[in-house]
Amino acid sequence: MSASPVRKLLVVGGSAICCAALAKGIQVTSVSSSGRPYTTPKGHTPAWTSKVTWLKGSAHNPTTFSDVLADVHGVVHTLGTLIEDGGSVFGFQNPLKGISEGSYEDINRDSALRVCEAFLSSGQGKQSPKPRPFVYISAEDVFRPIIPARYIETKREAEMGIEAMLSTSPPGQYRGVYIRPSLVYHAHYRPLTTPAAAIFDLSASLHRKIPQGIPKPSQLLHYLGAALSPQSSLSIRNARGPLKDASLGSPLDSIANAITIPPIHVDHVAEAIVIALEDSTVRGVVGVGRMRELIGWWPEDQHRSTQNAI
Repeated sequence: MSASPVRKLLVVGGSAICCAALAKGIQVTSVSSSGRPYTTPKGHTPAWTSKVTWLKGSAHNPTTFSDVLADVHGVVHTLGTLIEDGGSVFGFQNPLKGISEGSYEDINRDSALRVCEAFLSSGQGKQSPKPRPFVYISAEDVFRPIIPARYIETKREAEMGIEAMLSTSPPGQYRGVYIRPSLVYHAHYRPLTTPAAAIFDLSASLHRKIPQGIPKPSQLLHYLGAALSPQSSLSIRNARGPLKDASLGSPLDSIANAITIPPIHVDHVAEAIVIALEDSTVRGVVGVGRMRELIGWWPEDQHRSTQNAI
């Protein structure tokens, strides 16, 4: 592990990350549209919130907190919406309505690109001994077709857009980290995710136990997806030319991912992010398997993750 001196951190949203970073001795500033300290669903204010600097600002207008960007060593951007403003899934409205209202493009992609752009501008003319990390909370492709494809497409567009910006910065000054959790659950703060997490964890565990040579359901879904639906390709250009295309398979590929990639607890995502901040060798896409490696889980322990956390 190559230690990186991330002693001051800006978090755009993300209360769990604030708490995990404080536990590592990192000074944390959190920016949100309200600027108020985090409270639990029951209205309680945890003791750790007194150690965070809470600022009111807009990710779409980073000038509202640009003075902070110049002083921090890293940024974590957590804003995102699973359901667009005004949309619903099986009759359920966006659970973040009033917090992250807007289109997928506005929330999942453009807000991150604007913050990244401001972060890079804040470092012009400065030299950093280690690459300053910009961590973007993306997602695994596990929600289609229940959730519209634009959800995951805008996540991938944000990843590529951030990487395009970072590629034009001086070598060794910045690194992009793209955290891709699957279903994120918490028994108390996200109670509706608990039953689904238990089901998907069981599914992933059963898939791992299928002997070699026996076709798995996920393999059949991938095969049918490739045969029935062409891949959609996403690409973006930067000053040095086109980046590598990111292709999404059919919705059947997304279903296959959902039944094989285990869910992950909110606190485990936050813990992995803080480790990624401090380890300058971590860069690029970080999926669920890599997150579990970062927090020190052995493969044989993974099938007990959801059971122990729920």
